[in-house]
Amino acid sequence: MAKKIMTVDDSASVRQMVCFTLQEAGYDVVEASDGADALAKLQSNPVNMIITDLNMPVMDGITLIRNVRAGNISKFVPIIMLTTESQDTKKIEGKNAGATGWIVKPFKPEQLLAVVKKVL
Repeated sequence: MAKKIMTVDDSASVRQMVCFTLQEAGYDVVEASDGADALAKLQSNPVNMIITDLNMPVMDGITLIRNVRAGNISKFVPIIMLTTESQDTKKIEGKNAGATGWIVKPFKPEQLLAVVKKVL
């Protein structure tokens, strides 16, 4: 059975690229357009990993991570930040919230898959 990964990004093109990369590597993918959408979908779609953007409307990636880590459903699921932000202060904030790793956009498909394989 394929591992299921949720990709959370307000950009449809980024979600498409992440989705395509993961599906080509044999993963099942659930897409969400922001943190609130992700939390709603996690209620009925348990996943093995979450890849989320930082800057999104409605609910940003840091708030999403805090909510996931506070809940029971996906509390221990690896969460990777995939964002244009590369400042150390943002990385520390993400790590403190419970992020497992950080990838800076634009990303190479091989880079994303290497991180996914490492943390799954």
